[in-house]
Amino acid sequence: MKSRYCAYALNQYKYIIKTHYKSTETIESIKEFSENTTFEKLEILEFLDGENEAFVTFRANLFTNNNDSSFTEKSRFIKENEKWFYIDGEMI
Repeated sequence: MKSRYCAYALNQYKYIIKTHYKSTETIESIKEFSENTTFEKLEILEFLDGENEAFVTFRANLFTNNNDSSFTEKSRFIKENEKWFYIDGEMI
């Protein structure tokens, strides 16, 4: 989770695609989001670790086009070939 947040903040769109399980997001949409967003803080609220599936609840403080777009999400990750991939998330 932390590495993906940092990748968004640093506009490392290739890493976002690489760590998103069968991503439907386009490089252009990720790049646009990253370029127009200021990433202020990431707070991990809960981490539930499993052998092949994990959940991370976090609070992201960010501003998109100078508007507060902070949110809290419970993200789901799966492990495949010894690597973790983001599957989806539920806004809380």
